Amino acid sequence: MQYEDLTKKIIGCAYHVYNKMGFGFLESVYENCLMIELKKAGLKAIAQSPIVVHYDNEIVGEFFVDILVEDLIILELKSVRRVIKVHETQLVNYLTATLKDVGLLINFAETKVEIKRKVRELN
Repeated sequence: MQYEDLTKKIIGCAYHVYNKMGFGFLESVYENCLMIELKKAGLKAIAQSPIVVHYDNEIVGEFFVDILVEDLIILELKSVRRVIKVHETQLVNYLTATLKDVGLLINFAETKVEIKRKVRELN
């Protein structure tokens, strides 16, 4: 499955969750709902997927991405009124650390689902 087709499926799942749940829940609630929708869509998804950050071949940090879909796309979930630059930067850093090419920042915002697609810059 190509990135475009995969991201369309993921976005459809996010809209389905928002249409049922609306705004105001914690990110963890949206994460759980989205995991259900991704499974129903036939997608392999791992919630709280562990990531190790290296520097000069040494481990310097460990963190968890909200959801990893098909071992290709990182989903960073938010439930805030407005996405700010630091949210986008966080996703780009996750892409860099994991060497994944595509990530989606999905905000279950006050009036709609906001989605920002990020692509890792290949150096």
